[in-house]
Amino acid sequence: MKNIKFLLLAVVAVMLNGCGIYNFTGTGKIDAETFQVNYFQNNADIVEPGVELTFTRALQDLIQNQTNLSLTNSGGDLVYEGEITQFRITPMTATADQRAAQNRLTVTVNVRFTNTKKEDDNFEKPFSFFYDYPGDQLLSGQLLNTALDEIFERITQDIFNESLAKW
Repeated sequence: MKNIKFLLLAVVAVMLNGCGIYNFTGTGKIDAETFQVNYFQNNADIVEPGVELTFTRALQDLIQNQTNLSLTNSGGDLVYEGEITQFRITPMTATADQRAAQNRLTVTVNVRFTNTKKEDDNFEKPFSFFYDYPGDQLLSGQLLNTALDEIFERITQDIFNESLAKW
């Protein structure tokens, strides 16, 4: 009986040791206390009003929800900045009478990430995603909101993974 208890204790210790510094969001230990997300200006050819604020808030919310970092307006340990460089609608498929059967909204965001505690983590790169919708619908109202929610969810998660999760 004593050997079984010892064996069980050893197995539990090994399992707990394997958990290390990871958490449920996939980040390791973050050597920072604060982050800031500067306003992402919309420099795309098509300017959809409010898109830049929606994206900026989506990135702030994701980082706040998946880390214990505090949001600050200046002097953050981690700084996210950049601009929306593309907001493009393209036809994807056509009907027999040469009309768009399906359109695609593509949004690209150029991000500059600065880690003031670890300069090796700094990067600048574009992140992009798309949303397909029926060609007979206008991209406005609820359809636009749905498209932007899906696109920004993917882009912000990709930014998070690149900057904090190292995936």
